[in-house]
Order: sequence, then C-alpha cells, then structure tokens
Amino acid sequence: MHFSPRASRALVCAVAASTALGLGACNRSSGADSGSGSGGEAPVGVSLITKDSTNPFFVAMQKGAKADASKNNVKLTVASGKQEGDDQGQITAIEDAIARGDKGILITPMSTGVNAAIKKARDAGLYVIALDTPPDPPDTVDITFATDNREAGKLDGQWAAGTMAGKPATIALIDLFDDKIVSVDYNRDQGFLEGMGIDVADPKKNGDEAKTGKYTAGGGGEYTIVCNEAGNGAEDGGRTAMEKCLAKNPSINLVYTINEPTAVGANAALQAAGKTATIVSVDGGCAGVAAVKSGVIGATAQQYPLKMATEGMAAIASIARGGEKPKPDAGLDFKNTGVALVTDKPVDGVKSITADEGAKICWGK
Repeated sequence: MHFSPRASRALVCAVAASTALGLGACNRSSGADSGSGSGGEAPVGVSLITKDSTNPFFVAMQKGAKADASKNNVKLTVASGKQEGDDQGQITAIEDAIARGDKGILITPMSTGVNAAIKKARDAGLYVIALDTPPDPPDTVDITFATDNREAGKLDGQWAAGTMAGKPATIALIDLFDDKIVSVDYNRDQGFLEGMGIDVADPKKNGDEAKTGKYTAGGGGEYTIVCNEAGNGAEDGGRTAMEKCLAKNPSINLVYTINEPTAVGANAALQAAGKTATIVSVDGGCAGVAAVKSGVIGATAQQYPLKMATEGMAAIASIARGGEKPKPDAGLDFKNTGVALVTDKPVDGVKSITADEGAKICWGK
C-alpha cells in the first residue's frame, strides 16, 4: 500500500535526520575548505572528483562536502570532468590527487575508462570511495557510497505499471550513454523494466530486451519499447533523444529518463509535438520535486548526494587517522545511502512520499 500520512512523515523525518548535514549545507559557501585543524592534527587531504560541475546533483555534492570539510579537518580539493563523458578530465584529477599526496579520493566515476587511473591511485596508497555510480567491476574502488540505483529504477517501474493499470504501454527509454557502459545507466534502465515486470535478458545491458510483449506488474498489459536513446544526462540531450523517439512512434505514452534534467528536456519535446506522456525519473533534486508537484514528472526516485559526500569524506578522514574501514551493507556490495519514490499520484503496493514531503529533504535549493 501507499504510505499512510503517519508512515510518510516517519520516512521523511528519518531521511532528513540522515541528511541533516547536507540540508544545512545547501546554501553555504562553495569555496574549498582547507580545514582549520583541531588538537594539533594535520588536515587530511581528500579529492572530490565529480562527472561535471554543472549538473545540480554534483553541484549539491560539491557544496555539501566543502561546507562539511572543516568538521573532519579535511583539506578538500574539488575537481570534475568538463561534462558527462570526459574521462580524461577525471583521469587528470586523479593523477593530481596522487601527486598532491592526498589520503583519499571521492569520485563519481565517469566510465570504465577511468578504472586504470583509480587502480594507480589505490596502488599509491589512496583510499578510493565511489559516490553515486558504482564502478564496473565494483571492486575497482575500495567501497561505494550510493543510492541503490536498481531499486530506484524498480520503484519507477512499479509505479509506472500501476499507473498504466493494464493499458498498453508504449515506452521510450532515455538513457545516459550509447558509447559507454556505466553501472548507474544500466541499473536504472534495467531496474525500471524489472519493476514493470518485463524480462530484461542481460541485466547489465541496455536495449537487448524483447521490444514487444507483456508487462506483468500493476495488473499487467501489453508493452512496446520504441527506443533506447542517449540523452547524456542533460536537458538538451533529453529533448533531442525524445524527438528521435517520437519520430519513430508518435504514440509514446510512457517515458523513462536517467535523471531529471533529461526528463525536463523530454517533456519539452513532447510539448513541442503536442503530445503528452507519463514521465518517470531519478534524482529528487528540488527542481525535480517541483516538476513532480507541477505534473511534468509523474514520479521520481529521490537520492541523497550530500549524504554520500559527507559520509564518504568522514570515512577517509577516519581511516587516515587509524579508524576502521567502512563495510558494505548486508546483501549489497556498497553502502546504501537511501532512496524514496516521490509522487502525488500514489499507487497501491508502491511505497512513496508526496512532493511536499520530498521538498523538505530535497537538494539543490
């Protein structure tokens, strides 16, 4: 069943408590914090390397880490690729962290193209934590702090199937890349299909599932997958991808998107074509939650980037001072930082919170 108001409030409070540092950090200074030191301890050098510095998700992650650095007496360096897909930008930042003598790296790995550089960092003695995007294979890094992206996708798919309620689903899948294999990409896409009750064939490969058949969740019905297009995680990419999908089949009524900027772009393409469709996404940023409130996005799986960054940074600082290394959560190969489905159109059997509740714990204000 959908959460009762009391249960929903309990989840919001629990998540808010776990992300309290991040919530307070949203509007603080974005400058790097060198750490003032306490008790004579030397600051611990940590690099935070994101995919880019423009996506609100990564901007929030950077701001939260900068604001929290002094708490752990961390000398934080922030770097990123120029845009999604810039492997070399991340490789350069990793090499800089090694040369600087940092104790650890927090990274949202771009693709398998940065794996060799991560190995070089670990061989040099740096403790490397992946944030948000588990690398492929997962043991490329010491540990990952992330949303359960498979679960995020499944929540979207379960909600979508329940919303379709047996009607034929004509589906557009707007992914991250078509020239790189990234775990967050296939986990969300394949999780969405699994949530709908569609056989995904190879669970680590987008686009190899049967293009027509039956979805079994939410009462079940016929489905047609029109397209797997790459939007590169950006609004303009989402619009272009959606235009391509509509050119193949103008009757699309259900759209999965890798993230909320992509969803906004897809919606713009639908509007320009005079079409409407149910859109699901992943992120849970404040802009995305507002898009749920306004009806642009039907449901989004909310994740917590500030928690990933602050907990990861605290872990590296602790390890550098002789503390214990973090361990994955039971049954997973990463530390799960949580996910909640945000929608104002709840579906029986799918746990969710409202857009108003999601707005209280969103990021990127």
